[in-house]
Amino acid sequence: GTASAGEVLDIVRVHAGNLGAGHWIVGRGWDQNDWPVPEFPDGRELDLAAPDNPVFLVRVCGHAAIVNTAALALAGITADTSDPQGGRIVRDEAGTPTGLLLDEAITLVSEVIPSLSRKVQKTLLIEAAGRCLAVGLTGVQEMGISRETLSIYRELFENELLPFRITAYFAGDDPDIASLVAGGMFRGFADDHFSVVGVKLFADGSLGARSAALLDDYTDDPGNRGILVEDPGELFAQVREYHGKGFQIAIHAIGDRANREVLDIYERVLSKDPSGDRRHRIEHAQIVSLEDLPRFSALGVIPSMQFTHCTSDMPWAGDRLGTSRLEGAYAWRSLLDTGCRIPGGSDFPVESINPFLGIYAAVTRKGLDGMPEGGWMPEQRLSVEEAMRAFTVDAAYAVHEEDVKGSITPGKLADFVVLSEDIMTIPIERIHSVRPAATVLGGEIVFGAERFPASGRVR
Repeated sequence: GTASAGEVLDIVRVHAGNLGAGHWIVGRGWDQNDWPVPEFPDGRELDLAAPDNPVFLVRVCGHAAIVNTAALALAGITADTSDPQGGRIVRDEAGTPTGLLLDEAITLVSEVIPSLSRKVQKTLLIEAAGRCLAVGLTGVQEMGISRETLSIYRELFENELLPFRITAYFAGDDPDIASLVAGGMFRGFADDHFSVVGVKLFADGSLGARSAALLDDYTDDPGNRGILVEDPGELFAQVREYHGKGFQIAIHAIGDRANREVLDIYERVLSKDPSGDRRHRIEHAQIVSLEDLPRFSALGVIPSMQFTHCTSDMPWAGDRLGTSRLEGAYAWRSLLDTGCRIPGGSDFPVESINPFLGIYAAVTRKGLDGMPEGGWMPEQRLSVEEAMRAFTVDAAYAVHEEDVKGSITPGKLADFVVLSEDIMTIPIERIHSVRPAATVLGGEIVFGAERFPASGRVR
């Protein structure tokens, strides 16, 4: 929501004034594309705003961060520090780090930030779930959890505090994952409230940070084709291992090169071991070469897409990609026409948790201001029914849960929402304003019970 780099500095300055020297200032959400001068900020400007505090501010996408000199020093980053595999320390002409870090370089600093206490983590998880229920989400598919997060969810469940349903994926780079798998921890627990079904891996960065891996140069940054955060050979070895253990695999891929590399890897692995209906996923699948679009359906790979990414990116996506590559950008209709099922999502905190903003984006391809008139690349729009399916039955299908979730059907979990308006009949321009009057989880009204005279259990 910041309108300029100066506003970011003002926010940091306020927090620095409220903290003692040495305390970390940590934040997330800046987006230079929203500023009058859409350029990456220089982290060294943070030194004046917070001279006595290390500062760590992650871009909205999670694939770039700006840090100040104090944070660089605590992480031991100097002009002599080499770029890590899959990351980049941005430097000035003299080779001095500017404080801008891309992809895997971010972890050099994040690893030295003190962790939140277990008590605070539990409090925040419960609060976050409450916000989800308030917008009509009865559960989430959570990508990249750690051993600690797993144990917190188990503790919450055992104390009857786990507030909604979570289908999770281990973080593929978690050093504890081998022991978790060996101990059978991914088999699930919590009476349909929690399970781990797969592993989340990464292939590239983000389009907004110009680190999504492209087949050709960025149109607005000649010589840059983004970053592959994993060597394709190493990524293949990981996929083969987890596939062999029975995991569903979800790989972040945004650029057309990253999507092609992941499709190639899935094709190699599936050709050697085609057993089972795995439904491996590509998370985001934002920019796909036209010749690669049919491969998703042919391989049984699920394009897990977030419709609001399109409407957030459309003001500048053409600058990044040029005209020809846009034909395979956010290509929902093209993928559906090949036989794919697209699970809807938001990728929060990158986008809003509100699913009705996603449905609105899917059917209009417009911003909340109603622009552009007619929608951006409107040939890729979905119908209201298709968009609703994406957030319900197709989302359940994407995690092999279509037999228990996703539709109001006898024998399935009684998870549903009562809406303020009939989303199937109102003008599509009003869909973004739809709100849940009640959210029901397992037959219990868990949000909005005060609106109904006979609140409590639904019969």
